[in-house]
Amino acid sequence: MSVRTRQRSETELSFSDKELFDLALAWITLSVAFALLLAPIHLGRTDPITFVLAVGLSFVTVGVAFLLHELAHKVVAIEYGQIAEFRADYQMLFLAIMSALVGFLFAAPGAVYHRGRITKQENGHIALAGPVTNLLLAVLFFPLMVFPGILGTIGHLGVLINLFLAAFNMIPFGPLDGKSVLQWSKPVFAVVFGASLLLAIGFYSLFGIGLS
Repeated sequence: MSVRTRQRSETELSFSDKELFDLALAWITLSVAFALLLAPIHLGRTDPITFVLAVGLSFVTVGVAFLLHELAHKVVAIEYGQIAEFRADYQMLFLAIMSALVGFLFAAPGAVYHRGRITKQENGHIALAGPVTNLLLAVLFFPLMVFPGILGTIGHLGVLINLFLAAFNMIPFGPLDGKSVLQWSKPVFAVVFGASLLLAIGFYSLFGIGLS
């Protein structure tokens, strides 16, 4: 058995209490922040029932997009024998709420941190897992758009948000995924970033945000 095989067999997908708390807090905070944009109750433009519905809508679109993005990083990191855990950035979560209150959303809720011996290619794979997951989620949400009412709205926002997250996270800057992907493979970076950006712009141009 190789060293890498032993590393994989000894590393399991598990979650500490701290990690579960951080994931839940980030999921809830992002959902509330996005709901403040959809239904700005603090500006008196909606009623409490509509705001609660907006939180639920955000929970199954923004929240799911965030959660599965981070879990994809963790799963691939563990596959490469890494010790990996998500950690929320409490200051950035606070900023997400504050920015939503003034009409825009700046969301960088945290990241999956991993450690262990790793190659540049493997690190690129770990980084790429998040945006690719968002692209796949956009495909899964897309069929819901044919339904009227809340299902159609969930589908529309699910596609838009996941395409946006894929493109945003592929920006090759700072801690974003695109930087690690670019360092590993320029062609892969160009294809994934270009496709994500074009799909996000094209979808928004054709369908808008999907809310009246």
